[in-house]
Amino acid sequence: MSILVDSSTRVVVQGITGREGSFQTRRCIEYGTRVVAGVTPGRGGEIAEGAPVFNTVREAVDATGANCSLIFVPAPGAADAILEAKDAGIPVIVCITEGVPTLDMVMVKNQLRGSSVRLIGPNCPGVITPGQCKVGIMPGDIFLPGRVGVVSRSGTLVYEAVAQLTALGIGQSTCVGVGGDPIVGTSLRDVLTAFQADDGTAAVVLIGEIGGGFEQEAAEFIKSQMTPRRGGKPVIAFIAGSTAPPGRRMGHAGAIIAGNTGTAQAKKEALAAAGATICDSPAEIGSMTERLLGQRGLI
Repeated sequence: MSILVDSSTRVVVQGITGREGSFQTRRCIEYGTRVVAGVTPGRGGEIAEGAPVFNTVREAVDATGANCSLIFVPAPGAADAILEAKDAGIPVIVCITEGVPTLDMVMVKNQLRGSSVRLIGPNCPGVITPGQCKVGIMPGDIFLPGRVGVVSRSGTLVYEAVAQLTALGIGQSTCVGVGGDPIVGTSLRDVLTAFQADDGTAAVVLIGEIGGGFEQEAAEFIKSQMTPRRGGKPVIAFIAGSTAPPGRRMGHAGAIIAGNTGTAQAKKEALAAAGATICDSPAEIGSMTERLLGQRGLI
């Protein structure tokens, strides 16, 4: 089992003829992803990376049945690209683009409110269900099919956590990088909800960072839905940015402490109180997960 994408997912790449779009499309196809179309306005009728190129997402969907969009459109046009995919009926949209203006994302969030569309990103590494489908920029060779879900605000730490898990023989069900911007389409809580409902996921690794209240929202869900007495799944959590001074952005646009809720300590305390197992160092993620799975009889 998996969430968001699997072997049946049919991907259309918006921006497939650009340098980054073409390079990453090749990597996705090599992994086994079914890239069925590309979209670049004015380039309809061409072939890019073996896929037909269309002028609009609607044309691509009508011709190929695409049900997932991967966006590499430059930041000024990314919001329009997201909404074009939404209007074409794409249920899962993955926007890799970095630097999307915050006000553009406010507008996008308002447009998506109440719809069934799931937007991952922007400024994210994407989504991968190991052995089935990669929709993003992750290095596919470090992933291993299995039963541990991974969700992270940091793309780099997804790779670090997965590399540790794979080295220990612990496979992953689906790995989701939600993005590091202040406004993203999918929250940590949203992904936890999907993992809790997925029969193929036995435990979850959650990687947060300073800034915002995403981790506190996740903690509320863990406390209400993922405790052992409710049949919940164990959560192993790490929060990056413990040494960051207040008011200074660290890495991502959303990683800036504004108020006590944005500190690493506040996030750790909220998650620990909810029942998550806390790692104090990223180097502990793999070993802590192995230990907890062993205690629960899951490996």
